Amino acid sequence: MINKELLIKELTFKFTRSGGAGGQHVNKVSSKVLLQWPVLESMCLNEDQKTLITDVLSNRINKEAIFQLECDTDRSQLKNKEIAIERFLHIVNTALTPMKSRKKTKIPYRKVIDRLDRKAKQAEKKNNRRWSGD
Repeated sequence: MINKELLIKELTFKFTRSGGAGGQHVNKVSSKVLLQWPVLESMCLNEDQKTLITDVLSNRINKEAIFQLECDTDRSQLKNKEIAIERFLHIVNTALTPMKSRKKTKIPYRKVIDRLDRKAKQAEKKNNRRWSGD
């Protein structure tokens, strides 16, 4: 697995003012956090992991191969930074876990027979409703 401490050291943070309602406090404090991580320059990952992350997280990675994540859920800059780091680690861990391959299963013969019996009964019911105008 990857070393979280080394990975966190590779992150850079930018702080800006959050948008939306909030009064005078919002206008003074830069509490919004923009987390940036250069994926291809990372020393914590090998080449296979880097290509996997760039493929899986392509919607969050820009043209310069920098992963970006914003957080402005809390009023505190420190709390937003902690939330962003937590989200980042979760996203990277889920991207690196291999997906389970789906095993194809055959429909049991008894279920096929039951379905065909239901269809036959439904068709018989519909045929009995027809009015024969002799």
